[in-house]
Amino acid sequence: MRAARFFVATVLVFAVGCAIGPNYERPEIEVPENFRGAPPAEPVDDESTVDEKEAQQFADLPWWEIFDDPVLVSLIEVALQNNLNLEMAVARTEQAYRQSRATMSGFFPQATYGGTAGATQGIYPEANNNDVQYSGYAGTLNVAWEIDVWGRIRRANQSAKAQLLGAQDYQRGVLLSIVADVASMYFLLLELDASLEISEEAVAAFAKTKRLFKRKFEGGAASRLQLTRAAAAEAQAASWVPEVQIRIAAVENRLATLLGRTPEDIPRGKRLVEQVLPDVPVGLPSSLLERRPDIQQAEQRVVSANAEVGVSMGNFLPRIGLVAMYGGASYDISSLGSSGSSSLWNIAGEMSGPIFKAGMLYSEYKARKAMWEEAKAAYELAALTAFSEVSSKLVRRELLVKQRMARHRRVKELRDSVRLSLARYEQGLASYFEVLEAQQDLFPAEFDLADTRLSELMVVVNLYRALGGGWELGLDWLPKKEEGETEGDSSSEGGSSSAASPAEGSGADQPSEPAAPDPGKKTEAGSTP
Repeated sequence: MRAARFFVATVLVFAVGCAIGPNYERPEIEVPENFRGAPPAEPVDDESTVDEKEAQQFADLPWWEIFDDPVLVSLIEVALQNNLNLEMAVARTEQAYRQSRATMSGFFPQATYGGTAGATQGIYPEANNNDVQYSGYAGTLNVAWEIDVWGRIRRANQSAKAQLLGAQDYQRGVLLSIVADVASMYFLLLELDASLEISEEAVAAFAKTKRLFKRKFEGGAASRLQLTRAAAAEAQAASWVPEVQIRIAAVENRLATLLGRTPEDIPRGKRLVEQVLPDVPVGLPSSLLERRPDIQQAEQRVVSANAEVGVSMGNFLPRIGLVAMYGGASYDISSLGSSGSSSLWNIAGEMSGPIFKAGMLYSEYKARKAMWEEAKAAYELAALTAFSEVSSKLVRRELLVKQRMARHRRVKELRDSVRLSLARYEQGLASYFEVLEAQQDLFPAEFDLADTRLSELMVVVNLYRALGGGWELGLDWLPKKEEGETEGDSSSEGGSSSAASPAEGSGADQPSEPAAPDPGKKTEAGSTP
């Protein structure tokens, strides 16, 4: 008994020691002091600059404080409750949680039960060589406990916990992507609405010009060429209307999918020109990128891979544990467990380890090392990509303001040009070609201006996504209800929300749908809409 106590004490001393394998250290990444394209911090006085909390304000804001459109807020709420991508992310988090609980069970003793029942017939000398038949029954309770001497189970538990945290980061990334995607689709829908208004305005303008040319033609003051050119311009403008309507239907269907609904009409709130998003604060620190869910998920992969290296190293070492058994045996099943049965018990320490595995354990160890190297490189790449994305969006946002101002001036001048050309034509001072050219220049310029306004909104949305916006919300991304507010008060035009329990990223600045038809202008693909 003294030897058994010494064995248990020795095992426990080893069990609380260091775990085998490398301890995790975050990979070193060169972090810039500021993002390229970020406006410089303005000094408050000779010794201080803008407060860091103020510089972090944009990424700290919850999403419902970013968007000043109640209809958009209600649509995002519906998507956060119904989106199927989020439902899959919640299930992934649940899987990781249950797997971590299963791995943690390795720290505790495992108890099982067993039993046997059988009959035997044979000739026994003790029975005067007579043929004897008898039955036997036994029942046992078995306990086995692997003592984590080398820390193999601890490393496995660390890996499982890192996978759980990574799943939660993935879920937060899905939440952020849902908010950004719904907002992007909604703004694209508003831009297409503006394009539809421009197209209908173009049809009306060219129809008016055609009527003017027709009067001149009937009065003998114009040729039929002028009339046919005006009619062709009107027909071209009329073709834009169904093209934009097709795109509107496609975007509405895609947005309905994000909302977890079948295709339907999507309500609108403020118009495109009325949408205002917060300004990006001055001096955004690069440390905010540590809050991006895709970077956090990549780091948890490194943590998990690092722990798996320790698990593979532990497989080289013997496994030490305690086993115990207690039970009873009897010839009569009715007396099993009573005073009429025989007691069975056993307690022992055991140890088993590998001797020859034909290189399997070493290959597994090298494979785990390679997986760690891969995860480390992926983490570094995710961080560098994040720096690049944020910097690109900051530069893009600043230059889009200049582009919008220039395009606004162009539209204003072209409207004056159309007005003056019509006046000159009616006075006989300008040709029909001057009128048509002015109109054909105006409407593509208006399409360009609407597209720039969309791009300005999209770059702010994607900057919020690139910075890991809403990181303080955790996994609860629905707006908090004010005291006395009912569930129906928050739905508004976006529809009522069905019940669902929510538990990589950044995107492109531009929507995949073309912004608007642009007559006579080549697209990037080289085709004319």
